Amino acid sequence: MKTSHVNRNIRTDLAIEARELLMGEVRQEIPGVQLDTEDVDGIHITRVEITTREAEKRMGKKQGKYITLEAPGLRQKNTELQEKVARHFTKELLSIINIDAKASVLVIGLGNWNVTPDALGPRVVKDLLVTRHILELQPETLGEGFRPVSALAPGVLGITGVETSEIIQGLVEKVKPDLLIAIDALAARNLSRLHTTIQIADTGITPGSGVGNKRLGISRETIGIPVIAVGVPTVVDAVTIADDLISHLLAALMQEAGESSPVYKVVRSIAEGDKRAVMAEVLEPYGGRLMVTPKEIDTLVEDMARLLAGAINAALHPAIASEEAGKYLH
Repeated sequence: MKTSHVNRNIRTDLAIEARELLMGEVRQEIPGVQLDTEDVDGIHITRVEITTREAEKRMGKKQGKYITLEAPGLRQKNTELQEKVARHFTKELLSIINIDAKASVLVIGLGNWNVTPDALGPRVVKDLLVTRHILELQPETLGEGFRPVSALAPGVLGITGVETSEIIQGLVEKVKPDLLIAIDALAARNLSRLHTTIQIADTGITPGSGVGNKRLGISRETIGIPVIAVGVPTVVDAVTIADDLISHLLAALMQEAGESSPVYKVVRSIAEGDKRAVMAEVLEPYGGRLMVTPKEIDTLVEDMARLLAGAINAALHPAIASEEAGKYLH
């Protein structure tokens, strides 16, 4: 049987979207991919686990666990929903972290703080409760229930001239954390998932993947300790949007005018041809790459950064109850 793979021209960093795309091609369950879903408090939680090499190859995602929380209401600055998402994020993060209560954690905020759609990681780091220095110098200040946490936003290659993974490798060798959590902006296939979706993965991360500027990966294989990746989609490829537009136009024309319509025939000929090559030609002034983000990106990134920081604080420090994660949003 011919092996089917996710269309590599469709850019997405979300495992759930990779599965959706592949399911659309094969029209059947994918061997080696386990799926579990749950709806609670207005949040749709999807747990995908890739268990085989063949599934890894077909999905275009590394073997491991991917947990996704989707809450469309997050775009409306719904404080109550933000607090619920923070609590459930804390719970899901704890389910995937497999370290001792006293183990040390290094949090890395990936991205460029000068470019808002790519600034999620640095903004999360800004709001984290870092304790490593306090526990080393004045442990009595904090008391029980706090673990050593350090954090850094190392910038990007274009600013530092150093590969982010090299910076992290050197830091890990010096600080010797037991776990690394990397936070980054991602790219989505579906517009509805921008700033409404959070993905947690135990497979590591590739810096710059959200804006199509991939670098050396950050994973257990490259730095020697477990890596948990946390990401939020902030951009969508313009080619993907144009692709959806042509598909919707074709469906509308077929419904209204039928297959005999001359316009339908023209659109269908484009859809059945190399439409992505045509769209890439239109986008040639941008080098064939144009990423789209909402106009309210500043507010959306700031809100999501506070949500993630509060939830990560609650997950890493036992003294901070998960129910109180919402107070860190303000």
